[in-house]
Amino acid sequence: MSKKPHLTDEEREILDAYEHGEYTSVLTDDRRSAHVAAARQTFKKDKRVNIRISQKDLELLQERALREGLPYQTLMSSVLHKFVNGRFVDRETQQIAAVDRPWRGGN
Repeated sequence: MSKKPHLTDEEREILDAYEHGEYTSVLTDDRRSAHVAAARQTFKKDKRVNIRISQKDLELLQERALREGLPYQTLMSSVLHKFVNGRFVDRETQQIAAVDRPWRGGN
């Protein structure tokens, strides 16, 4: 027997409405296609880059990737992607890393 989590009255009302088919998707085929195309473009890896980093930084990166459960190259790519898109958060300062992007109109 599965145990249901405690729900507020509002959450229970929403769940009941969903289970009775009272909600319909607003995602049109055109919007879905646009989202799929954007996702594919985001994950498209078509360029190779070679960089030189210190042995210690590479070891730390590999250790971190191991803890996160992913290849270190994937971790590097993710960090760079978040940084250039202004979504990289420094946990020590809890600030989003600001990137001046004049090619995108600047900030």
